[in-house]
Amino acid sequence: MKTVRWLALVLLFPWLLPMARAGGPFGEARLNRVNRRLHGQLLDFTRNHGADRRIWSEALHQRRDLYVYLPPGFDPNQLYPLVIWLHGFAQDETSFRDDVVEHLDAAMVTGKLPAAIIACPDGSIDGHACIRNPGSFFINTRAGRFEDFVMHDVWNFVVTNFPIRPEREAHVLAGASMGGGAAYNLAIKYRDRVKVVCGIFPPLNTRWIDCHGRYRGNFRPDCWDWQTEIRRWQIVGRFYGVVLVRVKHIVDPLYDRKDDILSAIIQENPAEMLDAYDLKPGELDMYIGYGGRDEFNIDAQVESFLFLARERGLCIAVGYDPKGRHNLATALRLMPDLFEWLSPLLAPYSPSCP
Repeated sequence: MKTVRWLALVLLFPWLLPMARAGGPFGEARLNRVNRRLHGQLLDFTRNHGADRRIWSEALHQRRDLYVYLPPGFDPNQLYPLVIWLHGFAQDETSFRDDVVEHLDAAMVTGKLPAAIIACPDGSIDGHACIRNPGSFFINTRAGRFEDFVMHDVWNFVVTNFPIRPEREAHVLAGASMGGGAAYNLAIKYRDRVKVVCGIFPPLNTRWIDCHGRYRGNFRPDCWDWQTEIRRWQIVGRFYGVVLVRVKHIVDPLYDRKDDILSAIIQENPAEMLDAYDLKPGELDMYIGYGGRDEFNIDAQVESFLFLARERGLCIAVGYDPKGRHNLATALRLMPDLFEWLSPLLAPYSPSCP
């Protein structure tokens, strides 16, 4: 039965899984096709397109895939804002190539988004999109030091090799699903380097339950609580009523059974990091976009996070789709609102876009 459910997840939700890696001339042709559709350029630091161009990760002790996007009219003599885009659960960097980069490119060429350099690293555990070990959450665990990979290896590679503005106001962490939660986690930790954070249906309170002990319940300010035990068989995602994602599918690749998993989750939970890292008003510019019918019940996580943030006096811009689900279509509907919010923040640090 477990095999059937995971197979169904693959078959029913192809947006979760990027297209299979293609090496050799076919992989190179795929990159060329993408770049012909862009006004900017997608640079390849992967093994996806005929040669192994991956960057070395000291944190992971291995070579790792990375795409870097250069905006329309890129001028190496100018300085640009930096966006690090973090992909979602069961994905890898190819989701940026296949589903995201064209929309960012179109926004820049039409003036809806200032010109920026965008980097998308591979945060998959196994080095490719995988349903068995679906996500690192870009944190340091037994699966690897993925936080250090992003904030040291990828960061240093991009700022060393590309003309990036030095101001923290010109640095953005953004992502969808798992990547959106990770963007908040890292932005709260690295406020000395990052001023702007954006998440599309991000898991922002991983200990959420309602006052009846149910994860799947709706958020109410007078009826919610914190989970105090790891329920490995608890259902956190339900698709079409038959495809189930349980806590064990998320935590087992990251932690040993003998680990204090609850303490580790508390330490990395953005909702609790607000207090733990003493986030103050004005320290981060924050945006959250989410849907009201999220299959992972991310809407309850987000709304509990917003409740806690407002208690601290934090201002967060919100995009909401009442019929939105946890899928690419919802993410794309939320993107124009995100661009409208992000544009004036980046404009002072961006060269003019043709």
